[in-house]
Amino acid sequence: MKKIIKKLLLDNWLLVTTFLILQIKSMLLLSMLRTPGSKSISLSKMYFSVPALGAHLLIILLILSITYIFKSKTALKVSLGINIFISLLFVFDIWYYRSNGSFISLRHFIYPEIFNPSNKSLFNFKLVDILFFIDFIVFALLNKFTRIFKFKEDLSQLKMRCIKAASLFIISTLSLYFSHLLIDVTNSINGLRLFSLSWAPYQTYSDMSPLGYHGYDIVYTLSKNYKLKDKEAAEIKDWFENNKEDLEDNAYFSMLEGKNLIALQVESLENFVIGQKVYGQEITPNLNKLLNNSLYFNNIYEQNNSGTSSDADFLVNTSIFPIREGTAFQGYPWTKYNSLQRLLETKGYKTISTHAEIGGNWNWAENHKSFGADKILDINSYNMDEVIGLGLSDESYLKQVAHKIKSESAPFYTFVTTLTSHGPFEIPENKKYLNLPKELDENILGAYFQSIRYTDEAIKLFLEELEKDNLLENTIVMIYGDHTGVHKFYEEEMQDAPLEGNWWKEKDMKIPLIIYNPEIKGETISKAGGQVDFLPTISYLLGVERKEFESSSMGRVLVNTNRDYTILNSGEIIGTPSSKEEKENLKNIFKIADYIIKGNYFNY
Repeated sequence: MKKIIKKLLLDNWLLVTTFLILQIKSMLLLSMLRTPGSKSISLSKMYFSVPALGAHLLIILLILSITYIFKSKTALKVSLGINIFISLLFVFDIWYYRSNGSFISLRHFIYPEIFNPSNKSLFNFKLVDILFFIDFIVFALLNKFTRIFKFKEDLSQLKMRCIKAASLFIISTLSLYFSHLLIDVTNSINGLRLFSLSWAPYQTYSDMSPLGYHGYDIVYTLSKNYKLKDKEAAEIKDWFENNKEDLEDNAYFSMLEGKNLIALQVESLENFVIGQKVYGQEITPNLNKLLNNSLYFNNIYEQNNSGTSSDADFLVNTSIFPIREGTAFQGYPWTKYNSLQRLLETKGYKTISTHAEIGGNWNWAENHKSFGADKILDINSYNMDEVIGLGLSDESYLKQVAHKIKSESAPFYTFVTTLTSHGPFEIPENKKYLNLPKELDENILGAYFQSIRYTDEAIKLFLEELEKDNLLENTIVMIYGDHTGVHKFYEEEMQDAPLEGNWWKEKDMKIPLIIYNPEIKGETISKAGGQVDFLPTISYLLGVERKEFESSSMGRVLVNTNRDYTILNSGEIIGTPSSKEEKENLKNIFKIADYIIKGNYFNY
């Protein structure tokens, strides 16, 4: 057996050597991703979870199978070329990741307008990058002084070499296919992931391996090349015509015209906590105070699909329902919309989008660039001076956002998301502002109350910063939940929460929408709606005429509508449409949204 293995290694030394080098470089790249600045190596953080390592190795063998076609000297050149190409690809990947939190993709060549959304320098060489090329230096020196690359004449016929190449290619391909079936389709190997997208690019990259990611990316991107049919375009046009409301403008039109707009998308903020107390303490005392100078929409329903928070970004900025299969942000970041950014741009607004996370998470940065945002600020634009839960604390983040926007010329539209109140709602003891009994405080419901109370306080401090900078009076702050939280993800855990009453038990899928400015006279509006209605409503309030968005928005102007109904992501209709035609139009909304997104309708 030892002799057989030795002979196999000697006869296939070029393939084995190149194979090992590429696997080491893949592991090197993965070990860099989750280090500070991605400029060092951490073997303990190489894989996000247990990897399908066998499949990763098969991917390399599949690529190298081509080398068997060539005679020895040519095979060396081909192997060297493959090594050089992949090494350069890995360096470009790490440079792009340092700047944008994602990796080079085929979509960047097909749709260059979404490339490098952060507009940062992509040349960010670090000393550790030399390791991707150290093997070339070593082999060059060895060859110069020892002449290790000595070849015997390859006497095998082309036919035999092709058989060897084809055999390795087919075996690798079939093995990868069955690995995909076992891991991704049937989930027979619990805990493993292979060819399935994650919200976090580094997890996708880790699960697939760097080369697996690029192979998957090519197939995935090409599969999204959907050509909209004329019949489908006509259906879309008819749908928008049927969705229009021919109403006279009322007093709400342009009542906020010329003011800056800040959309504050609050993580997991549900409506049931607004105005409520627990053990005599207000859960959202600061938001409650804002209602005196706000249009408060208390009958708003979450409409997110599988994209969760990214779907909230999408709904609010496009007024189009999320795609049914996959996510709009990951699947179609290049699709154009008559977005809130573009609508406000026509009125002289500068637009900024910011998240306290890397731009690749849910691929948010590319999408906001596609929306037309003038400036995109990811976590690399902020000082990580206080970390709570998943990342930069809301208090620090919002304070830094306030300092950044004070230098922006008016009017501006800034889209901001918070993060700290993300499940599992872990708040340090010194940031807990509610005095709760231990048994409730240690329950998921109590944890949720504490996290929302913390973010409520951070919002108060944010508004105080705006006031200090003389921005608040001329700024509209639109505060809303990205989706429900404790009811959405922790329904079972909260069922036995030690809290009296029933006010916290109902899973009603409601989020609040608060449109605040010190000059607004407080009012509660109870029209049924969802995130899809935010764009037309805020646009109308800011003085954008209906004709500018009624043929591109699936929502309604909640301050000027005769309709009191909406539709949930599940297809359930809340309220009662006034006619059979309205109900039918509402039922078709998901199909029409899919046509718009896949077919790039507004660029049709």
